[in-house]
Parts: sequence; structure tokens; C-alpha cells
Amino acid sequence: MTGLRFLTAGESHGQALVAILEGIPAGVPLTEDYIAADMKRRQGGYGRSKRQQLEQDHAQLIGGVRHGRTLGSPVAMVIANRVWEDWQEVMQVGPYEGDPKRVTRLRPGHADLAGTMKYGFDDVRNILERASARETAARVAVGAVCRRFLEEFGVAVHSHTASIGDVAAVVDGEPAWDAVEASPVRCADAKAGERMVAAIDEAREAGDTLGGTFEMWATGVPIGLGSHVQWDRKLDGQIAQAVMSIHAAKGVDIGGGFAVAAGPGSQAHDVILPPDKWDGPDGRSRQWRRETNRAGGLEGGMTNGEPLVVRGALKPISTLSKPLPSVDLHSGEEIQAHYERSDVCTVPAAGVVGEAMVAIVITRAMLEKFGGDSLEETRRAYAAYQDTIGPRGQTG
Repeated sequence: MTGLRFLTAGESHGQALVAILEGIPAGVPLTEDYIAADMKRRQGGYGRSKRQQLEQDHAQLIGGVRHGRTLGSPVAMVIANRVWEDWQEVMQVGPYEGDPKRVTRLRPGHADLAGTMKYGFDDVRNILERASARETAARVAVGAVCRRFLEEFGVAVHSHTASIGDVAAVVDGEPAWDAVEASPVRCADAKAGERMVAAIDEAREAGDTLGGTFEMWATGVPIGLGSHVQWDRKLDGQIAQAVMSIHAAKGVDIGGGFAVAAGPGSQAHDVILPPDKWDGPDGRSRQWRRETNRAGGLEGGMTNGEPLVVRGALKPISTLSKPLPSVDLHSGEEIQAHYERSDVCTVPAAGVVGEAMVAIVITRAMLEKFGGDSLEETRRAYAAYQDTIGPRGQTG
């Protein structure tokens, strides 16, 4: 038996991206319009290139869904490249007659050098096309399907921009998500958002780029997803891998993260509250509560019922309009690095990709614990479990 898994295929300037998601139960409501909302959010954010306005990404469902509901078979999606006609010769699948124009100017910070050495290529385009963050469009489509599944269980996944460059947002507790989505940089702190926009403008004028940090929140996640029994079953490890797999991500922390490492244990852990301090009718909600959430909703590799909070650190984009010095792949001579149209800052978009990756991991964990062949079967298992997770004298 295999759990939830997905694959993507396609190149940045190829004809299309393809995504296949296997393991979603039958009966989950799903439409292309639902997926389109997240696709649009990924293309937004101040600092993106004009390509994001040109392409208008749309994920077409071509398998695994009938009459607006999943079938239990693999969900297949295609995201067409809207400017494919401009790249047909460069990216044609069939044999090329003549001598194709090769990209040989290596870019520091990209997969160019390592990829050409690993695969034995003499053309950097064979690497840069797949290494491009364009691939994340397919991940966001997959994540949207998982988000739709999670909604059936009251789980919501959001994100916001925590910092861009040296400008950091000040947010106390869970951000106001409406304010995040209304911000051009997806920042809940309006004043910090204005400074972020100005910093991006300055970087653009200087021919430079900016990175930053993005934070995901998953609320409504039940206690007990993941496991402590093996290293690869620990949910925090799976989430860290998923977020680190995002292009240009260079760091991940969960909850208090690195900050709690600098203080004493008394300031690092979350006090468990007695039942009379829980929210809910008659002081009883059958869900454990904590005084704080420094653990970010994860302890011992398992969810503890609090919101799951994870941050990713994104390095500045490697493709600069004023390229860094580099070396030519063929001649070994010192040259300026290759430049191909690029963004100035993608931190706001990275949050949307981060949501997708977190949603995928949580969905996989939900199906591992409650999974059935249909949505209704999964709901029954979930409801039965909910009756067991209060204090042992109050379950039943």
C-alpha cells in the first residue's frame, strides 16, 4: 500500500507543466476554479517579473475527477505555458537540425555548474529549465487539491511574509489573513509592508534582489499526526524537508525555532492547561490546550493540537540584472553571469508555495491515520478518533 504522493514534470519554457497526485480519496469536491485561486496568489506579490502577468497560470484537470468530485484514482493536471509559441524552437522535443544556441554563462547561486557537471551537459539550458522555480506552479496546484481535502476536516493553511531584506514585520499571534491577502507583499504589518515595497524598489534600481522569511500557519490540525517511533515518520522532519525543497530556501524553523535555543528551558516549553481552562461548552472541548505555542504545534514528531507554525528563509534570487562575475562553461574564461528575465523578490509567492507543501504533508499524515478509499470512510475514522482524545476519564 502506498500513501499520498505526487510528481511534477516539465520545464520552465516548455510546452506545459504536469502534476499527478495519487492517494486522494474518492468524493472530495474539486473544481478548476478552486485551484485557480491559489494559482493566482502564487503569481502575485510585489517584486515579481512581468512574466507572471503574461502567463496567467491555469491548472486543467484531465484525470481523477468526474462531475466535480474526485474518483479515488490519480488526479492529473496540466498547466500550459501561455508563451510556448515563442519557445517552440528552443525547447522542441524532437531532434534539432543545426547547432542550437547554447547557454554557457554559469550563474552563481543556481544549479548551473553542479547540474552540468552531474549530467554531462554542455548547455546550461538543459539544467536551468527544470531547476527554475517555475516548477512550483505545479506544486501549488497539487497543494490546492490537498487544501480542499483538509477543508472537509476544518483544517486551514495560511501564510504571510515575515520579513524582506532587513525589514521585519511585527505580528502578535496569528496574523489577520484578510490583511495579508490585501497587502502587495502579503504582510500583516501594514507599516512594515510599506517599507518592504520601498526596499524592493531600491533593489530593483540597483539591479539587485532581495530574500526574506515566510511563515505558514495550519489551524484545526488534530492532535497525534505523525509519530515518534522512527526518524522518517516524525512530522516536523517531513515538514522541514518539504519547506526546504522550495527553490532558494536556505533555512526552516518551527515554532520558537532558533529563538528558543538561546533561552532557558522554562521559557522554551508550553504549559499544558487543565480541563477547566479549555475553551468549549461546559469547559470541555475534548481538545488539549496549551498556555503558549513555542513548539509550533509539534512535539516528539507529532502534532499536539495547537496551530502548526513553520517558517522558511529564502535567499535573494540568484539571477541579477547586473550579473555577478562568473566563468564560461566552455572556455573557462571569466565573464559576466547569464541573465534571463527574473523577479526582484519572490518572498510573498514563496509563502503560497509553502502553504502548498505544508498542506501536502498534513494531508499525507491525515490519510495515514484516518485514510479510507472514500471521503466518507475517512470522516468516520476521524470522528471516531475525536471521541478518544480527551482526558482518559472523559473519553467515550
